[in-house]
Amino acid sequence: MEAEKMELKLYNTMTQQKEVFTPINPGKVGLYVCGITAYDFSHIGHARAAVSFDVLYRYLKHLSYEVNFVRNFTDVDDKIIIRANENGEEPLELSNRFCEEYLVDMGALQCLLPTHQPRVSDHMDHIVDMIQKIIEKDCGYAVDGDVFFSVDKSPNYGKLSGQLLEHTRAGERVAVDSRKRNPADFALWKAVKPGEPSWDSPWGRGRPGWHIECSAMSAHYLSPKFDIHGGGADLKFPHHENELAQTCAACEDGGVNYWLHNGHVTINNEKMAKSKKNFKTIREMTESYHPLALRHFLMSAHYRSPLSFSASQLDSSSEALYYVYQTLQDLNDALLPYREAMSEDSGKSEQTAEAKEIINKLKSEFEGKMLDDLNTAHILTGAYQDALKFINASIGKLKKMQKKQRMSLLVSLVEIEKTAREVLDVLGLLTTLSYAEILEEMKQKTLTRAGLSEEDISQKIEERITARKNKEFEKSDQIRAELTVKGIALMDIGKETVWRPCFPLQANSSD
Repeated sequence: MEAEKMELKLYNTMTQQKEVFTPINPGKVGLYVCGITAYDFSHIGHARAAVSFDVLYRYLKHLSYEVNFVRNFTDVDDKIIIRANENGEEPLELSNRFCEEYLVDMGALQCLLPTHQPRVSDHMDHIVDMIQKIIEKDCGYAVDGDVFFSVDKSPNYGKLSGQLLEHTRAGERVAVDSRKRNPADFALWKAVKPGEPSWDSPWGRGRPGWHIECSAMSAHYLSPKFDIHGGGADLKFPHHENELAQTCAACEDGGVNYWLHNGHVTINNEKMAKSKKNFKTIREMTESYHPLALRHFLMSAHYRSPLSFSASQLDSSSEALYYVYQTLQDLNDALLPYREAMSEDSGKSEQTAEAKEIINKLKSEFEGKMLDDLNTAHILTGAYQDALKFINASIGKLKKMQKKQRMSLLVSLVEIEKTAREVLDVLGLLTTLSYAEILEEMKQKTLTRAGLSEEDISQKIEERITARKNKEFEKSDQIRAELTVKGIALMDIGKETVWRPCFPLQANSSD
């Protein structure tokens, strides 16, 4: 799919407007995304951030950029220490375990591995070096083994988040550390405390504050100034604001050209968060929904918009993807008898005019949406659905056509499938599995949600066949309706009855 000479526009949080993306070094992109704090299984709010920036990563590669993508793991943090103490295990053992679990989830969601995945515990030297530079520039100060950043020395502090300095001061509900020169000053280094992991530093043993890690690691793997920094909207303040202040204080040429932030996942109109105990883990959701359906759901709204979680939305994503893969599988089956003839044709036959128009519209619509700040909302509707409809309408015509006409249509269908696959690939909705294997996995997830087995479905089909033979049509309709409520559609094809997943008509959307 050609995408040259097209301008990618990204919404920059710093300027609060869409801007044409121009990398610092032509053809190359430096991308840093804040990863997880590894102390528990990740929830679908974390998945949304991961998928949002995976789409950006994939699309930049699609546009032929060489991307250096860095996503960190926070493996040293207050939450990790607290959880480890509760579990009676070492903090780094706990965080390592959940870093690995996160990677399992990312694999299931088809998120490409970043170029680098640094961990805080492996970069203490870089962190200490940056803190020393900040102190040397008179932007930080040490007190009793702790080191604080002086926000008064950062003239642009608050510009990214829109927070005025006087509004960032510790409020009356927060205990103010009297050692701070300004209540808004924040920790760069924390002095050692009993039962906590610690490292050597010029100020005594201790561990880094939260914000300094990303400044140090982005500067190390990219440079003090790089192209794109991403993360969840909740990180604008204080994390990204503090990160920017630190980097600019340590490095005169420090900064980020484009700040991107994804919206929250909400549940019952509240942000999904571990602190609110209203979260659904990725692992929990992929037990009953195919990971591709979860990925599709996470892309179903623009990445900057809030995304409301509900089981019915996941059911809709499952149904939409099943239709896509079933159509492509049906096409593969229909093309099978003609593969040898197509090989012999060797490109002599041309696509139909209608097919060319469908392909051009599909490419144009897809690129247009993606170039406009990665607008994946309704990405597989419109022209994509038109392409699928054309495939379904054409399959039945193949056997009835004359050889020359048929070959032209076959060539057209192959090209449409190729374009449809390219779209799925850029969106991360294509795996190494065959269409049939994906469809079978989706059917198994449907059975899990319905609490039924293949044997149960076969029994219901036999009961329905018997009811129809006995002209008990009301009973026959009742069996079909009961299964439809559970997301299972019975379909009579010739003399055979098969089943496929469908949207459960009475699904509880508040689940």
